[in-house]
Amino acid sequence: MKGERKIRVLVAKPGLDGHDRGAKVISRGLRDAGMEVIYTGIRQTPEQIAVTAVQEGVDAVGLSCLSGAHNHLFPRVVEALKERKAGDIPVFGGGIIPADDIPGLKKAGIREIFQPGTTIRDIVQFIEKIVQR
Repeated sequence: MKGERKIRVLVAKPGLDGHDRGAKVISRGLRDAGMEVIYTGIRQTPEQIAVTAVQEGVDAVGLSCLSGAHNHLFPRVVEALKERKAGDIPVFGGGIIPADDIPGLKKAGIREIFQPGTTIRDIVQFIEKIVQR
């Protein structure tokens, strides 16, 4: 639709994980699907991610973690968003996350976890569904 604002997604790498190839691939795929993507780069704190999400007025936050700290960092981002009255911004994640950790992450407010092999199309469809304008 002409004049409709693009979906805005913040893609972030919380913690000390320095491997960002996957986050960059996802960012590019979302951009190619017509979304506006803000990529924060590596080594962001949950608080920095939440502040950026609020300042940029994003529709969703995508987190990537390969370091194993996802059980701490992902829920902390959700908490930091709530502290800034932005708890309605959906958060999803991906990376090397054991299947056994996914239920706990969802209970902590992470809307979805995408594991290796997930297609960009699946992620795009998920974002479009949760944003539903």
